[in-house]
Amino acid sequence: MLQSFILCCEGIVLEYGIVLTGGIASGKSSVARILAQKGFEIIDADCIAHQVLEIQQEKIKKVFPEAFCAQKIDRMKLGEIVFKSAEKRKKLEEIMHPEIEKIILQKALSLEKMNKYYFLDIPLFFEVGGRKVYNTKWILLIYCSKELQIERLCKRNNLSKEKALQRIDSQMSLESKKALSDEVIDNSKNLEHLQNAIELFLKKNKIE
Repeated sequence: MLQSFILCCEGIVLEYGIVLTGGIASGKSSVARILAQKGFEIIDADCIAHQVLEIQQEKIKKVFPEAFCAQKIDRMKLGEIVFKSAEKRKKLEEIMHPEIEKIILQKALSLEKMNKYYFLDIPLFFEVGGRKVYNTKWILLIYCSKELQIERLCKRNNLSKEKALQRIDSQMSLESKKALSDEVIDNSKNLEHLQNAIELFLKKNKIE
C-alpha cells in the first residue's frame, strides 16, 4: 500500500507547495513560526517524524534495542547512535523515510485542493531526493554560516563543539544546499532582519 501510494504520486507537481529547508540550527523553525503567524499552513516533517517513531517503534526496537528505556524510545540516545554512524543512520532512514514521505504527500495533496500557497518544512529535503520526491514550485533555504550553526547548536542543545559538528556534518552542507535552492534567506542577523527578509520573499514572489 505504501509503495503503491508513493508511485501514484510520482510526476505530480505541487503547484502551491513551497519547500522550506535548511540545516541544523540555521533558523528554519523560526521562519516556519513566522509564516504560521501570517496564516500559512505548514507541513512539519520533524513533527511527522516524531509520529512515525511511535508508529514504527517495533521495527526500530529490533534494529536499535539499545535506544530503548522501559519499553520506550529514548530519542536522545537514538540520536547519539545514528549521528555517530552513517550506516546506522541509513538503517533508521530506511525504516522512517517512506512513511514520512507518504504522510507529507497526503497532507500536501489535500492542501493543493485549497488553491493557496503552503510550506513544506523539510530539513532533509535534498538528502531524501529533493524535487524527485516533492516536486514543488519553490525551494526556500534558510542559511547561516557553519560557525554560527555550531554556536547556536551548542547553546540550544547543550552540546560540545565536537558533538555539534558531528550532527551538522551528518547532513549536506548549507553551501551545497544553497547552490540547489531557488531562494535563500540569510539568517545570520537578528529577528527583525529575518522578518524583513521573509516579507521581501513573499512580496517579490506574490505569495499570499
